[in-house]
Amino acid sequence: MEYFKSGLKSVLGTQQPGVQPTGAEIVDKLVDRVTLSTLLEDRRDACRALKALSKKYRVEVGAHGMDALHQILETDRADCEIIGYALDTLCNITSPERFDEEEERNNVHININVGEQFTEMFIKNPDNVTLVLNFLEEYDFRVRWPAVRLLTSLLVNKPKQIQDIVLVSPMGVSRLMDLLSDSREIIRNDALLLLVQLTKSNANIQKIVAFENAFDRLFDVIKEEGYTDGGIVVEDCLLLMLNLLKNNTSNINFFKEGSYIQRMAPMLAIPENIEDVGWSPQKVSNIHCVLQLIRALVSPNNSAQITTSCQKNLRNANILEALCSILMANGVPADILTETINTVGEVIRGNLNNQEFFAGVMAPSTPPRPAIVVLLMSMVNEKQPFSLRCAVLYCFQCFLYKNEIGQQQVVQTLLPSTSNNASLTTGQLLCGGLFNADPLSNWFSAVALSHTLIDNPAQKEQLLRVLLATNVGSQPFSLLHQCALFMQQASKLQSKLGMLMLLSTWMSHCAPAVKMFLNVPGAMAFLTAQTSATENDNNEEVLQGLCAFLMGICVVYNDNSVQNYSKENLSQLIEKRVGIETYVKKLAEVSRHEVYAKAAKQPQIKAKHSNDLLLEFEFCKLFKALEGVIIQTLGAQKQLSNGMTELSLSEQENGLLLQYKDLIREQDNMMKNLNAELGKLKEENTNLKTQLDEVLQTNSQLQDQNTLLKAQLAAASGNSDVSQLLPVSTDATSTNMQNEKLIQELEEKVKRLEVDNEIKSEEMEKLLKDQEDLLELLTDQDATLNKYKNRLRELGENIADDDGDSDINSGEEVEGGITKN
Repeated sequence: MEYFKSGLKSVLGTQQPGVQPTGAEIVDKLVDRVTLSTLLEDRRDACRALKALSKKYRVEVGAHGMDALHQILETDRADCEIIGYALDTLCNITSPERFDEEEERNNVHININVGEQFTEMFIKNPDNVTLVLNFLEEYDFRVRWPAVRLLTSLLVNKPKQIQDIVLVSPMGVSRLMDLLSDSREIIRNDALLLLVQLTKSNANIQKIVAFENAFDRLFDVIKEEGYTDGGIVVEDCLLLMLNLLKNNTSNINFFKEGSYIQRMAPMLAIPENIEDVGWSPQKVSNIHCVLQLIRALVSPNNSAQITTSCQKNLRNANILEALCSILMANGVPADILTETINTVGEVIRGNLNNQEFFAGVMAPSTPPRPAIVVLLMSMVNEKQPFSLRCAVLYCFQCFLYKNEIGQQQVVQTLLPSTSNNASLTTGQLLCGGLFNADPLSNWFSAVALSHTLIDNPAQKEQLLRVLLATNVGSQPFSLLHQCALFMQQASKLQSKLGMLMLLSTWMSHCAPAVKMFLNVPGAMAFLTAQTSATENDNNEEVLQGLCAFLMGICVVYNDNSVQNYSKENLSQLIEKRVGIETYVKKLAEVSRHEVYAKAAKQPQIKAKHSNDLLLEFEFCKLFKALEGVIIQTLGAQKQLSNGMTELSLSEQENGLLLQYKDLIREQDNMMKNLNAELGKLKEENTNLKTQLDEVLQTNSQLQDQNTLLKAQLAAASGNSDVSQLLPVSTDATSTNMQNEKLIQELEEKVKRLEVDNEIKSEEMEKLLKDQEDLLELLTDQDATLNKYKNRLRELGENIADDDGDSDINSGEEVEGGITKN
């Protein structure tokens, strides 16, 4: 401490006895020395002192010394020592973290992100960032390391802006990539962290980094560090790779064609004595990153061509085999096991060769059992972790995806067999889970079984042959019959929804299944009661909507073979007991519900709690495909049932048609006026937004100044320099308040205009809808009138139109809402 004080004395000069300079005064003198000294040694000493003060007096150093530090970087770049001090100082004042020295010094907590404020000031001139990038070429540790740390701080504070600057900076990315070859580990490791930040959510930078030989360099580092047995540096390398590959088709292709998939294999090698050695926390993290990396290559969000090619390469590189070995190994941590199951699922999803390989994997049990059976045992076991059970279901779905052979094999295990195979089968496990007391097992099993039927009509009919005996000696019932009864009797919403999804998948496009369901006692009564119910508590609207959906399937795929439940009878039942309008509303509530939106996003089941599992991805696809078909079928059936029972049209029909046409003309005029008024409002709104942008830009600059002044006031609280800062701060605050008032006025005016725009737009939309309804009614009335007149002519009646012409619309044609004469 004495050495530091003596250093300050040498830089600042001797002070008068008993007078202690304030922090702001010390900083001002140091900044003057940096700016005005002609001797490099003096500037260097002053810069070193600023660095020492930059944590405790961050605000003062940043506010007063930013320009001086920039000047050092420009003029003294030949001296590595002073450049190092300047970069270190900039690192401190832009740091996203608060320093202990700051907290100890300030009695009042300043709720301002000071580092972000100074970063914004520093990067207002993009050349400042380019200047720092240029210093990366300097090999001297005193310069290169603080330059890396400064860029990292700037990235954390303003990622998008720094990414844009680096992109346009000549050789900017190349200089960063060269850091990975630095023999000094601390620089290489910090460069890794910098690149991880830089490549987040920026496809252009990701492509440049990948083509700068990133994968080769990263794999070399991983190998040097000992693959997944290495430290956190391995994790950083894998995170950077993950940034480069996730949702980046170009880089995935480059990775695949560059034979980098084969280089991943050693990272999944698990020693035989792993149960004795154990899994260190870092190894768990490293393996987890490798699994995420594999999933990025075969994600269902990728194009089918890329996914299929990567799946093939993963199998050829024995990575699928290695994943299955981890799956069957003992002592694997639960989170690694869960992620491995998900990864295996996506590596085999839709790939028949990989699915067949997985079907042949056997668990090392006594007697040996297929891995699929062992996984399903975990899924229906309520004692297993929830995330693990979800992963098993996802893996099983992936195994059955576009796999007719696999679907057939599962259904076959439920059919009567002449063999004496006493071992547990997939079908037995699913049936057991389907009807046990655990609602989550019901849901998992129902969804799993439904995936054996997707796009496979043959298996739907095969599954109808499955018989279950509820009690010893009792007559067995079909599996569908039991599902329909369980749907009525289950007390938990999750169980009911699982059964409804299974039955909907099973009965769609399968008339025999519909016939069997209609013969189940109470089945249609249950669906009707649920669909017409008015309670909407605890996701009941989803249940009611799915019951409506299943009723609709019974109409669409009905072969009229069940007495009292023909298409016509069911349509009338819906119309009379529920009401078509209410029925359509119930259906629509499903696709509008939050649980539907979440489930329809992706095939993988993701939920934090078991109660969140209500709908499933493939069912959402089915619902979306059939909702319109059901509504259309019910509408056609209603028209068919009404038949010729409509009353004859009145003699005033032509007069009514003319009234419609006049109304349409009137609405056309209103729409033209509204369009003109809307155009004026939009133009005024654009002008106001332009003014607002200009004021906001000016206000932004004033806010920067005011923020710094406030921070300085707080930092200087109780010191003599408060009185000097106060008048400046007051003026800036006053100007700032005036600007903010103007901004508020402009924003209110803009909002009023936007509301007016919205009101006018809504009026126009309403008019357009009314016009479309009128046109539709006009067309229907016209067609119906002609139909009846033709029938009367066929019966020998002499029919003439009111205007003496056989064409109702003689002389006029209504088209697109505009009458043409």
